[in-house]
Amino acid sequence: MTVYLAYSTILFLIGVLGRILQRRSILVVLRSIELRLLAVNLNFIVYSGYLDDIVGQVFALLILTVAAAESATGLAILVVYYRVRGSIARETAHLRQG
Repeated sequence: MTVYLAYSTILFLIGVLGRILQRRSILVVLRSIELRLLAVNLNFIVYSGYLDDIVGQVFALLILTVAAAESATGLAILVVYYRVRGSIARETAHLRQG
């Protein structure tokens, strides 16, 4: 159990560091969010098995569903934004061109 919790902690920290260190790329930010959600899911599943309760697994399934919808929506927005602007850099995202 402690191996899985350590692995989950490492995944979560990589997700946090990815968000802190790489603020320019929107794709890295989305990947960092996904890593953090996967770390939380792993925690839910590990504790669900440890406590012999299925509620953690149900929460993990719901989080995976929401994460998939968030990824699909975020990537669709990025594709449309890239087609309109020609770039997905975060520094230029707040600028509006006439």
